Formats: sequence, C-alpha cells, structure tokens
Amino acid sequence: MNTLPYDPARLAQRAAEIVANTRELSALGWTPATSSNFSMRLDEKHAAITVSGRDKGRLTEADIMVVDLAGKPVATAHRPSAETLLHTQLYARYPDIGCVLHTHSHVQTVASRLYAPQGHVHLEGYELLKAFAGNQTHEMAMDVPVLPNTQDMDELAGWVETLLDQQPMWGYLINGHGLYAWGKDMAEARRHLEAFEFLLACELDLRRLNA
Repeated sequence: MNTLPYDPARLAQRAAEIVANTRELSALGWTPATSSNFSMRLDEKHAAITVSGRDKGRLTEADIMVVDLAGKPVATAHRPSAETLLHTQLYARYPDIGCVLHTHSHVQTVASRLYAPQGHVHLEGYELLKAFAGNQTHEMAMDVPVLPNTQDMDELAGWVETLLDQQPMWGYLINGHGLYAWGKDMAEARRHLEAFEFLLACELDLRRLNA
C-alpha cells in the first residue's frame, strides 16, 4: 500500500525523463560543475526536482527528489536546490506548466552579463521566435528579462512574479548565472531552452560583428 502523498510510479517515470535529458544537456556543456537544476510536475501539489550539489552528467534516478509547491522536501532527507522556489512558483501559478529547466551555458552566462545594465535582451525578426509556444510568426518581438543575481530567493521569486504579471514569458536570465525556461512538458521546455540558446548566441555574434 502506498503511504506517500504522491504516486511513486509517476515519480519513477519523471525521474527517468529528467535524468535522460539532463545528461544530454550536460554533454552540450550547459551544466558545468554541479550547476543547474531541473524539475517536472508530478501532480497538482508536488514536483520532482534534482537534488542539490549533484553532477548533472552523472545523475541517477536516486538523485531526483520530491518537493511541494512551496519548495519544501516531501518524504525525503535530501536537500533540494536553493533555487527550488523559482521552479515551484511556476507550477503553482500555471497548472499547464509541466517542466522547468535551468542551465548555465557559456552563451547564457555571457549574455546575462552583457545585457544586465539594460535589464533585458531584445529579440525581434528571427524565424526561430516561432519555436515559442503560441507564436505563429517571426514578425514579433520579445524582451527576455535579465534579473539581478541574489541569494534571497523570496526576493528573486517576487521579481519574477511581477514580470509574469506584465508580459508573456517563456524564460528569463539571471545576471552572471544562467537561464530559466519552461513548457507544458519536457519536449516543449527543451524546445524553448534550445531556441533561447540559439537566439542569444545570434545576438552575441551580432554585437561582436558590429563592434
């Protein structure tokens, strides 16, 4: 008899999916050292998320734990990432979000530093803007927020909430840190993450070429 407040079979499935995708992202060099964190929704009250401090290229299913939507561990002694609240605030706010991915690629980190003074990266006219859910045309513009880095997760989550109230968002950068992207499931979140990576790289190249 299952006495856990979530379905262990669903956790096993989510854990396997997180591990497989995280290893692929690590192979791309987007999760250096023990950086980055990844999660998937389990149900309306819980999410599966990577345990803090693990090498993302060597994850196993035992490195995936459960938290509630306040970011607190559930039925485990493991410690989640300090940034767990940035995942769970999205699950709590949007019932259709099923996956949140946070990476630290070279491109994302450099872009976050370069564009921090203006607070956003402006993307316009790119065909790949159609990769973001709900967009049907390249004839649109998107400002990807660049938030200040802080160890105060409540403060950072508050800034994110304010932005979510103001505009459609598929992700954001944190200065000197990396990128958060999300979607209805792992496939959509990966698509958004990869689109951001490509578009940010294009913007950095244009800055170099126009210097």
